[in-house]
Amino acid sequence: MKKLIAAAALVALVVPAIAADKVSPDVIKKVIAASWKDPAGSNPKGAKPDWAARLVPDETLKVCSDTLNKPSKAQGDAIVKAAKASIKYPADGKFMGDWKKGEKIAQDGRGGRYNDKVGVPSGANCYACHQIDPAELSFGTIGPSLAGYGKKHKFKASEVKIAYEQIYNSHSAHPCSHMPRFGANGVLTMDQIKDLVALLMSPDSPVNK
Repeated sequence: MKKLIAAAALVALVVPAIAADKVSPDVIKKVIAASWKDPAGSNPKGAKPDWAARLVPDETLKVCSDTLNKPSKAQGDAIVKAAKASIKYPADGKFMGDWKKGEKIAQDGRGGRYNDKVGVPSGANCYACHQIDPAELSFGTIGPSLAGYGKKHKFKASEVKIAYEQIYNSHSAHPCSHMPRFGANGVLTMDQIKDLVALLMSPDSPVNK
């Protein structure tokens, strides 16, 4: 009897997984959309109504989803072109702020969650994906290590600008990048991005010690 129950449990796990491959994209979209409805009523812990707009992907997300993040050269070139066009640059031409503020932003995981307070500045949560300050022992490995970033790029002004652009919209360099489009999507302010650039590129930053 125990073997029968175990076998039934295994089938219950495996069959849906196999069937999921045959579910149409439209059905999946309807299921996801349904989970976002009526946050103040039947789903009190659900997302805020204005978040429903996030279920509508822009052209970049459509292409990246449809190609499983492997766009053709033409598609990739179009994504990079659109991403570069989205970047807004500091009026004073200065791309670096305060690295100490940048470190706090890199450690901060607030923002992008339905229960975050409105009006409170978001963080970048950089350590979730990158090693940055070598002294920090807790970091993710989805993205490359950024330890010694400024030194590796010889603190060049051109590299400072590139760092700014990649934080603002990572697709400007890597189409279908997993990195959030911090500036283009309004997650971080221009000043916050400049502070992160300083964290990476300032000779005084612990990242480059």
